[in-house]
Amino acid sequence: MTNEKAVAGKLLQINAIRLNPQQPFTWASGWKSPIYCDNRKTLSFPFIRDFVKSELCNVIFDSFPGADLLAGVATAGIAWGAMAADQLKLPYIYVRPKPKEHGLGNQIEGFYEAGQKVVVIEDLISTGKSSLQVCDVLRGQGLIIEGMVSIFTYGFDVAAEAFEKAGIPLKSLTNYQTLIALAVEQGIVGAETESTLLNWRKDPANWKP
Repeated sequence: MTNEKAVAGKLLQINAIRLNPQQPFTWASGWKSPIYCDNRKTLSFPFIRDFVKSELCNVIFDSFPGADLLAGVATAGIAWGAMAADQLKLPYIYVRPKPKEHGLGNQIEGFYEAGQKVVVIEDLISTGKSSLQVCDVLRGQGLIIEGMVSIFTYGFDVAAEAFEKAGIPLKSLTNYQTLIALAVEQGIVGAETESTLLNWRKDPANWKP
């Protein structure tokens, strides 16, 4: 099993995750958030990148041993999926948000066959909507979704419900609650701020700083 605290520590170490409840970030959805997660930054730190890759592989190997291939979610999941597939010696494909508007018009890049069991690799799970849309694309081509593995999840109830409804197991290397507990432990945020940060996760659409 993954070491959630260790993964959270690595993300905090390189500021891939930033916490600022006083001056919250604005997401594309318009939500105000005290946290910003940019796992792409992890790719720039070789030893941390290698650690995260190994953790991904451990989860895939332990939880989805029957996988025939891996599928990365464009764009942030592409590199992680490719690295994990290389280490596990599995075939690899990736999925675009929409079909290309030129050439062959592919939405899925790489070789695959209907009936294969696939594990989807994602960097971040918020509501899960875009990630599950990728699963719909793969299922539409006859692939069997074994599960999804992400680096980080906010742990929103809406995401848990969506994955359960879709019948897709979700595994994440670390999560919001583990991260906040570690940030308090390391003195990155004060204990008095902890409840504010945890309350955001309960109702992010209506949260106000």
